[in-house]
Amino acid sequence: MSTEPSAYHRRVAAEKRAAILKAATGLFLASGYDSTSLARIAEAAGVSKATLFKQFPTKAALFDAIVTESWGAEDSGGPDPSAEDLRAGLTAIGHRYVELLTRPGMTALFRIVIAELPRFPELGEAQFSQGKLPYFESVSRYLAAAHVAGSAKVEDPTLAATQFLGMISNFVFWPTLLLTDWAPEPSAIERAVAEAVETMIARYRP
Repeated sequence: MSTEPSAYHRRVAAEKRAAILKAATGLFLASGYDSTSLARIAEAAGVSKATLFKQFPTKAALFDAIVTESWGAEDSGGPDPSAEDLRAGLTAIGHRYVELLTRPGMTALFRIVIAELPRFPELGEAQFSQGKLPYFESVSRYLAAAHVAGSAKVEDPTLAATQFLGMISNFVFWPTLLLTDWAPEPSAIERAVAEAVETMIARYRP
């Protein structure tokens, strides 16, 4: 007899996990990381404490999962962009980055980290090492590949990735931390990405 969980049980487990992550994010934002207990999260998620502890034995493990889940959209936009066509590749990456930054909950996640960072620096470490850094490194690798392919001359892919992502996030995302009504029109976002791409091409064209 197989000991593997059935498709039904896997689906139920996934639904409970999603409910836990959603409840935890909401409670962390409303009450703070320190003031929110795992028992309270279990109650808000509609699961037993045993179910929650089985998946997330500590609050830190739960927060790590929230970060990983939030940044997990990196490969959701289709195949890897071609390193031989810099304009098309950067455009695809730019729009994927916009989609990621504007996902529901992303702003809330950053607010949690910023609010709790003085007392819980490990939250910032989790956000950086498990979220932002892997995504950033994927863009850096693309720019390095473009350099090898000859579509760009990028001696420092790390710096170039910082420049490109910064141009986009400074318009699309960072204002949302201070302005609750910041919601640029799609055409404005499209232009921001296009201008970032053209700036990169002007700087790094072979």
